[in-house]
Amino acid sequence: MKKPSSKIRDEIAKLQEQLKIAEAREAERIGRIALKAGLGEIEIDEAELQAAFEQLTKRFRGGHGATTGGKKGAGDSSGATSTTAVTFGAAAGGTGEA
Repeated sequence: MKKPSSKIRDEIAKLQEQLKIAEAREAERIGRIALKAGLGEIEIDEAELQAAFEQLTKRFRGGHGATTGGKKGAGDSSGATSTTAVTFGAAAGGTGEA
């Protein structure tokens, strides 16, 4: 049996609201982690920060580099691999100018 278009529109609206809530929850989580890591204290151009996050995404999705191999929240906090992977400003080969 086919659904009427109005019912499909209602379902789409509900899904869009769920997506909006999920994205907000994810953004808050990432923001909290970034603040704990000290990113709030660093003066950095937004485009440069975006590029650094994209590098992290590639790294943890298997694009390049190795991860610690531990499970999320398993207490494996070697940290050395995570903090050295991302460099900012002139250290990253840029001029540091926006």
